[in-house]
Formats: sequence, structure tokens, C-alpha cells
Amino acid sequence: MSREQRPPNPFALALNTQRELFDSATEALEKSTVIDEQLDRAESVEVGETPSEVVYTENKLELLHYESQTDEQHKVPILIVYALINKPFILDLQPDRSVVRRLLEAGHDVYMIDWNEPSRLDQFLTLDDYVNRYIDNCVDIVRERSGQDSINVLGYCMGGTMTAMYASLHPEKVRAMGLMAAGLYFEDTGGVLELWGDEQYYDPETVRDAYGNMPADVLAIGFALMDPVSNFVSKYARFYDNMEDDDFVENFARMERWLDEGIDVAGEAYVQFLEDIYQGNKLYENELELNGKHVDVNDIDMPLLFIMGEYDHLIPCGASEPFADVVGSDDVEMIKYPTGHIGLSVSGSSHKEVWPQVADWYYEKSAAEGSEAAEASGEATSSAESTEVEVEVEEPSSEGEADPAATEGDDLEEISGIGPKYAERLRSGGVESVAQLAETDVETLAELAEVPVSRAEGWLEQTR
Repeated sequence: MSREQRPPNPFALALNTQRELFDSATEALEKSTVIDEQLDRAESVEVGETPSEVVYTENKLELLHYESQTDEQHKVPILIVYALINKPFILDLQPDRSVVRRLLEAGHDVYMIDWNEPSRLDQFLTLDDYVNRYIDNCVDIVRERSGQDSINVLGYCMGGTMTAMYASLHPEKVRAMGLMAAGLYFEDTGGVLELWGDEQYYDPETVRDAYGNMPADVLAIGFALMDPVSNFVSKYARFYDNMEDDDFVENFARMERWLDEGIDVAGEAYVQFLEDIYQGNKLYENELELNGKHVDVNDIDMPLLFIMGEYDHLIPCGASEPFADVVGSDDVEMIKYPTGHIGLSVSGSSHKEVWPQVADWYYEKSAAEGSEAAEASGEATSSAESTEVEVEVEEPSSEGEADPAATEGDDLEEISGIGPKYAERLRSGGVESVAQLAETDVETLAELAEVPVSRAEGWLEQTR
């Protein structure tokens, strides 16, 4: 009988098993001597350490202004619009993994909205309250403090979705806009939240009716169940294996603190967000209204940057990227990085590879209008931009009211909802005037402009 064919030695197996048990017992004993110390270390970690001051408050909202980290700062500030879910210190988790610090170290003047916990009375706050009241008031404060007619904004997650709404309704106040892991398109993107939030399975009004506000604990459990093995088993196994590593313990504790300190979401805003954005996809379809005001995505005409994680299971790239095809801006850039939803904020590689690019992008887009030459043009430039915005606001609403001037002219851009990008696509396909637009069938228009049929129908309705 060859060596390969011999049966295993039962005595060797018993000895190996005994040795492994002895090693495990020894390891457990060694870890037991440090566990109390490491738990104390975990409980004492600090987060959100970048110095800041509160420069404006309204209801629960606090507007934070961060202390400069450089001798000179860029003139055009950045306002970070955080999500309504969780606390914002994920963007300032620790000094070497802080989005806020990366922007400050690049010379930017940084503000951030901290929404804080809504009360029972806040359950009636709507998306219109958050976008056209709270965000707009914060933007005006930052504009006043900086002396700039328009500022840069960076929207994170749900805050990115609200930032897009704001930029549509107040484009004259936004110099450049970054959207980080922002949910903007929900139609077969593969995202788990899109599936769970489908109107076939979920009615957000039942939650609002039962609780008033959407409880943070319910949201936390839902997010954790998206990857139950990792969230309930694997991460604790990793903690045990790395219990003697002080840096690992501190990093682990900071993340757990952020995950544990969730905040409720105002009930009415939550219902609107689920029904209109997730289930209705109205922002992308250009059908969204806030308090009767059409959120026309064609009016998003400023430089636009998408920041996405390729492994983001909350907001996959497919829930952000298609939005670039429907906005009015021709200046759109994208950063897709191999990390997850939270990794964009806290991974070491993201801070080396992604955030220097973001900081440079904001500087480049700010310099275009913030240069001395642009400032020398003074009020004339601002007046011209303001006039253009007023004309766009006075155009027909999405309800299809006909505009007589639109049917008489030859310029496609006289039709509400057709900006420079769509006009160029239509002209390339042979539709060069309003008259030709009126004679083209809706399917052809949708194909040429690369828009949903519902949007093309709105254009045709105006020609009638």
C-alpha cells in the first residue's frame, strides 16, 4: 500500500485536535486580559473633532462653519447638505478619514447642515420645508457671510437628492454641485432598497400613521438586514480577531457609534420621499412638484459632479448615473470608485484617491466665475443671470399649459423642458424647429432626445 493510500493516523488526528483546542484556549485567555481595557477604549473614542462653530439655527437645524486649516481660503465656499438619516460625523469621523478635513486642507471654506433629531411636532415637515425653507435659508446665510452671489454645494445620500431639487429651483444660487452617493433614479437599478420600497410591498403611510416620524431603530434594522451575515456575524468576528490592535478597536468603535446613533425622519417628508422618489421616480421623470412648484431638472445647468461607489448596495451607481442624461448641464463629470456607500466617506484609499480629485474639481469650477476678471464684471453679469432664471420660471408648468410664443418661434429651447442638451440631440436627428417638433411622433422624439416618452408627450402638448 502506497503512502497516499494509507488511512489517516487516528492518534495524530487526536493530538492535532487537542493542540488546536489548547491554542484556542490560550488565545481566549490572552484576549480576556485585554477585553476590559479595549472596551473602555472603544467607549472613549471621539468623533467629529474638526473645530467648528454654529453660525445659524432654525428649529432643530444647526449650520456648522468649520475652522480653516490653511493660511488662505478659496472665496467660494462649499455647503455640505447632509442626509436626514444618521448624524453627519461620518463625514468627519477622525482626522485622517474626514471628508471635511480633506476639503479644508485643500483650501476650501466649508459649511455643513446638521439636521439633528426631529420632534413629534416635526412629523408634518415636508420636502418643500427642507428644500425651499431650510436649505435655502442656509444657502443665503453662507452667501451673505462669504459675499458670493452663488456658492458650491455637496449633497450626501438623501441630502444629495434634496440638493438636486434645490439646484433645480434655485439655480442662480448654486455655482457648482457635487452629488455623493445620491439616489436620483429608481427603475430596475438592482438596489435592495428599491426592491423593498416597491409600492407592491410597502406603504410608507402606514409607518407615518403609526409612529408620526420614521423611527431610527426601524431604519437601522432594515439597513442591517440588507447584509445580515456581515452586519450581525462577520464584523464581530473581525473585532475578536483584532481585539489587541488599538487602531482597529478605535476605528471599529467610531463606526459602531455612527450606526448606533441614528435619528428619526420627519414623517411627511419620509412618505413623500418614498412615494415620489423611490416608487414614482418623479425626479428623474421631471414630474416632481414641491408645494405646487415644478422641480424642472432642465434648470440644473451648473457644473455637476457625481461621486459614486462601485460596490454601493444602498445607492448603486445605476441609481445616480442616469440622472446625468436628463439635467440641463453640459458640464458633467463622474467619479466611480471601488468602494461601498460608507467607504466613500471613511476608507483610507478614498481619502487618497477620491477626495483630492473632488477638492480640485470644486476649485476649478469656482475659479471660472470666481476669478478677478469675473468679479470685475460686477453687477452686470449677476443681473443677466438673474433675468435668465426669471424667464425660465415664468414658462409653462408641467401640467401642459400651452405657451403661444413657443408655437410661433423656431427655437426648440422656447419649449419648457427642452434645454441646450436636448435641443442639440433633436437637431442632430432632423428636428430643428417647434413646427417640426409638433409634426414628429412622440416615440421618435423620445428616442432622439433620449428621454422618457412621458417627457416627450409634455413637449408635444405645449405645441398644441
